Amino acid sequence: MSPVAVHDRKGLGAPVARTGRGPRPIEKAAIYAYRAGAWLMGRLPVPVARGIVSVLLQVSFLLWPKKRRFVNDNFAHILGRPAGSLEVRRKALAAYRSYARYVVELMRLPRLSNDQAAALVDTSTLLPLEAYWKASGKGLILTSAHIGNLEGVARGIARHGWPIDAIADDSSFPELFDHLRTQRADWGVDLIPWRNLRQLYGVLKRNEILALIIDWGYRPDDIPVRMFGSWTTLPAGPAALAAKTGASIVHIAIRRSDDGRRFLVTYSDPIVVASAEPAEIQRATQAVADALAATIAAAPEQWYSFKPLWPATQAEQAALAERAALVPAGS
Repeated sequence: MSPVAVHDRKGLGAPVARTGRGPRPIEKAAIYAYRAGAWLMGRLPVPVARGIVSVLLQVSFLLWPKKRRFVNDNFAHILGRPAGSLEVRRKALAAYRSYARYVVELMRLPRLSNDQAAALVDTSTLLPLEAYWKASGKGLILTSAHIGNLEGVARGIARHGWPIDAIADDSSFPELFDHLRTQRADWGVDLIPWRNLRQLYGVLKRNEILALIIDWGYRPDDIPVRMFGSWTTLPAGPAALAAKTGASIVHIAIRRSDDGRRFLVTYSDPIVVASAEPAEIQRATQAVADALAATIAAAPEQWYSFKPLWPATQAEQAALAERAALVPAGS
């Protein structure tokens, strides 16, 4: 079976914590906890809220050995240093502080007016991309990562008239997903359940914009790519969707401004996927990986993906290299 056939069946590779709806009390508790957190974070002074969340997250990092190992291993790859080095541990803790800042911002985001939300994003850099998208007459696939504040940027961009649809996991807490979906719709951002392929294709067939997060973690049967000098994988979903719809892929990089008050958005050159042939899917996915690596390298302390992004063993790395070598060139 070809690599593309495997990845089409797997879909977009979104995270799935569990299948099926859980006990009703747990579903309700998730919504109440989220709303309570948003209420509290919205009323505390920002420095206080950020300090509380930062301390809690950094303590969880120190007391959760498995999670700590994952994060240290990720930063070891990025920095080219041993996982136990002081530099790696410092960057890992800095990432948790960035995540705390994101959590507070996310909880406070519903309290912002539309004008305040639009002011969070410097959209001037996006004007050439907007012109490219409109001139293409096709949909646009935006890939991104857990850097900056994706929700804040999506809301700010939607205020400028971009039809934004984003994929989200609806399987872990479906009722919480429904709550967030309604909230995001008020902002002009539509959330799509990650398994709803028909709706995903519909977005691109209407020449709209589909946003995909691609750093959910290493999965051995995704597309082999090289990042920071090591083999790992990324989902085939963006390239497969682009091949079937004619949409271009553009990787969006989000970073905080030096004063921390705004989000700066840059982007890669558009990636055009000419066909669904394995070699073309491999090439396009590697191009996405290169853009992702550049995004992380520019501000590693702002990256807060806390799942392992690389395989744990050299044997797995060798197997990925072998798989990549088996893809026929120019097939």
